[in-house]
Amino acid sequence: MTKGSDLLVAALENEGVERIFGIPGEENLDVVESLRHSSIQLVITRHEQAAAFMAATYGRLTGKPGVCISTLGPGALNFTTGAAYAFLGAMPMIILTGQKGIRSSRQAQFQIVDIVNTMKPLTKSARQIVSPTTIPTLVRDAFRMAQEGRPGPVHLELPEDIAGMECDPVPLVPPHPLEVPVAGAEAVERAAALIRAAQRPLVMLGAAASRPASSEALSRFVLRAGIPFFTTQMGKGSVAGGSGLYMGTAALSERDYVHEAIDRADVIVAIGHDTIEKPPFVMRPGGPTVIHVSYQPASVEQVYFPQAEVVGDMGRSLALLADRIEGQVPNAKALLPLREGILAHLADRAGEDRFTPQRIVRDVRAVMPSDGIVALDNGMYKIWFARNYRTQVANTLLLDNALATMGAGLPSAMMASMLYPDRRVLAVCGDGGFMMNDQEMETAVRLKLNLVVLILQDNAYGMIRWKQAVDGFADYGMTFGNPDFELYARAFGCQGHRVDDIAQFAPTLEAAFRAGGVHLVSVPIDYSENERVLVNELREAFPPNLS
Repeated sequence: MTKGSDLLVAALENEGVERIFGIPGEENLDVVESLRHSSIQLVITRHEQAAAFMAATYGRLTGKPGVCISTLGPGALNFTTGAAYAFLGAMPMIILTGQKGIRSSRQAQFQIVDIVNTMKPLTKSARQIVSPTTIPTLVRDAFRMAQEGRPGPVHLELPEDIAGMECDPVPLVPPHPLEVPVAGAEAVERAAALIRAAQRPLVMLGAAASRPASSEALSRFVLRAGIPFFTTQMGKGSVAGGSGLYMGTAALSERDYVHEAIDRADVIVAIGHDTIEKPPFVMRPGGPTVIHVSYQPASVEQVYFPQAEVVGDMGRSLALLADRIEGQVPNAKALLPLREGILAHLADRAGEDRFTPQRIVRDVRAVMPSDGIVALDNGMYKIWFARNYRTQVANTLLLDNALATMGAGLPSAMMASMLYPDRRVLAVCGDGGFMMNDQEMETAVRLKLNLVVLILQDNAYGMIRWKQAVDGFADYGMTFGNPDFELYARAFGCQGHRVDDIAQFAPTLEAAFRAGGVHLVSVPIDYSENERVLVNELREAFPPNLS
């Protein structure tokens, strides 16, 4: 005889799961005991939200679902932000939650919340397991569903009596590869004809271009096509460095320097664009022809309505497209002369002797090797890193431009450090976002990670405060106090550093990485550049069209 929890854990092992993140409760104790006898590591976090962020980031970086676990009620509800993070960000993840017994209840409605219905709008599927014999099939289906099409989270609720129920052994369901069809020949030829006839073609790389299976094929396509490209925030790094064709990243939706190229383009090949991202450009009637190339059909929006689509396995579809345009696009490099000016604007004032966003981004780039990973939380600095930080390898700048939640930066960096212990990993957090999951510093120390956490301190919710000023509101209600971060770090058992001289910033980061272990580095940040560059300078360069 076996029991439900044993079948669950065996099914997870069958899927290749190595770690489960979370905080189990008494309703999960059978599962915990089964894990104790398995090959799977149970990674205890200090908050369920952080566990979900870690599992989602595992999915983003590997293409395989990360797994997180919680108890019922309050613990399960703490997964909702992480579920939305994975759902909007297209990250494969399996969410396991416990529940009171469903055959009988001796505790009435204590702690019971309908988590399955809570999770339905936040996941690709949410189901309660009502029989142990169905577990192998449901787990296999959950992993398949999390990975197929547009990836995302799947939720399974396992009541405690089903977890402990004995039954005869049930065979596991072997995983099988997920095959994605190649785009049809007519669609590929239609797109190729538009590109060959283009006067000023441009390529855009979006969020789906950063999936692990896509990068090599994308790099080959860009080099074969010879067309300049720009990226969305989540598409950064999709093409290997050195092409000489990178035009910038659309950190704003319009009227930034990269939009000088976007606005002049007559054909834009949007590869892997997901409209869940803040729009990288705004389509208007009479604007450029847009060709949507992705695993999924385009989601038509007011600002995105492509005139042609190439839908299917992106790598193989791009290879077919390259076969039809390589050497046959006479105006392929028409927009390339704009590149030098666009990139020069991004480097402006990066050498000033103060803690401006430009200088911070420059110094971080100097310290990080090409395969080093920077995980951003959400704040004003995200725009600056998206605009100014150059990437050469996919998924080396982890930012969230979908849900765009605060609190994800530190857990995401922790997951990256666990997966790649020999690569430099830096979490960049504002003082507001860091304090939302700062308790995970203990988790990072306990796991003996090599990780540097950079806190940009302005004692405020800086992005909202900036928007108050831009929109003409009074400066009110967005400031707060902070602990002494240097002492705070030491209380968690890691090294703390306070840097007040910009000349010591890069050397401090370098020394922290060389020393190994967990380090926290706090610096002030001068956000006066926000208005100068992102409002006044861009307004002068690109006056609003009042017609």
